Amino acid sequence: MEKSPMYYGSYLHLEKILDSQYPVSFETGNEPAHDEMLFIIIHQAYELWFKQILFELDYTMGVFQKESINDNSEDLNLVRHRLRRVIKILELLNQQVNVLDTMTPMDFLAFRNLLTPSSGFQSKQFRLIEAKLGLQIDNRHQKEYYKRTNEGGFTQPDYQDINQTESSKNLQQLINDWLERMPFFDAAYWDFETSETTIEHPFWKQYRAIYKAGLSEREIPKLQDFDYVFFETSSKDMNPEELNLLKSSFSVKAMRAALFIMLYRDFPVFQSSYQILDSLIEIDHLMSNWRHKHLIMVRRMIGMRVGTGNTSGAGYLEGALNKHYVYKDLSGLSTYLIERRKLPKLPESLTRFLGFNAQ
Repeated sequence: MEKSPMYYGSYLHLEKILDSQYPVSFETGNEPAHDEMLFIIIHQAYELWFKQILFELDYTMGVFQKESINDNSEDLNLVRHRLRRVIKILELLNQQVNVLDTMTPMDFLAFRNLLTPSSGFQSKQFRLIEAKLGLQIDNRHQKEYYKRTNEGGFTQPDYQDINQTESSKNLQQLINDWLERMPFFDAAYWDFETSETTIEHPFWKQYRAIYKAGLSEREIPKLQDFDYVFFETSSKDMNPEELNLLKSSFSVKAMRAALFIMLYRDFPVFQSSYQILDSLIEIDHLMSNWRHKHLIMVRRMIGMRVGTGNTSGAGYLEGALNKHYVYKDLSGLSTYLIERRKLPKLPESLTRFLGFNAQ
């Protein structure tokens, strides 16, 4: 049979997409609510973009699952490109809230009760994005919400899929492993026998002294933070609560590598690595911006009423906004930066290694 020529509508399956809006308020016996169509299309568009984000994250995780990654290969550059695409999508999703804001609270009330007990909380794809990025169940706000399979919770299949993803290695853990493999402090480059895990390593001893000299009198306690974040060395003056606040999702070895990349980002071999770390920070911020916009929108629409999915509504969203950061430890590295002109000079052998023509 001769194949039909490609046609725009059939290629995109527009007959399925454009015929998949079924406003409940338009059903017999209900009063049609004009803005329910907008509400449905906005959320369907969200889900399509969530699908693309997951597609890009799966590619990224596939690269970091490799036992070794050549910094001079196309892998890191493509990862950087994919993550930049995720950033652009998240920027678009943040702007999309402005379209939904054209719906007034009374417009929403015209069909809100018909949606019970469904809610945006049940977006499986958004939960998968959070899980793949590295947000773990124990770090979620009101984590018991995420274990519900009754009304307002997930279906059993969705719950199992989310659990399976959360039990698998996430991007944050893969990035940690990648950072740990970076050999910047090997004795071969420093003519130094002591392990990199000690502050007595030539680089860290010098860097710590420069960092200390740049602290104001009120900032002196940050030196204790530095020792704990990068070497797990705690002062007797630090209480358990302070140590818990400083505890990172990344290992101290990974944190040292991440700081080193940020400090020496101008070396050609670090360009992609730095931009990857910076992209993860930006993704975290944009996810937070989206949660904040969602919180403001919900407060505007329903005030402090309970959400349709039986969550605490705005109260839940505010807690998630404050707690659901994944890459705050990378963002917090700016606490420990020094002036560029004061950066320690690297050994010539390491400088050669960091060039694209390293042998």
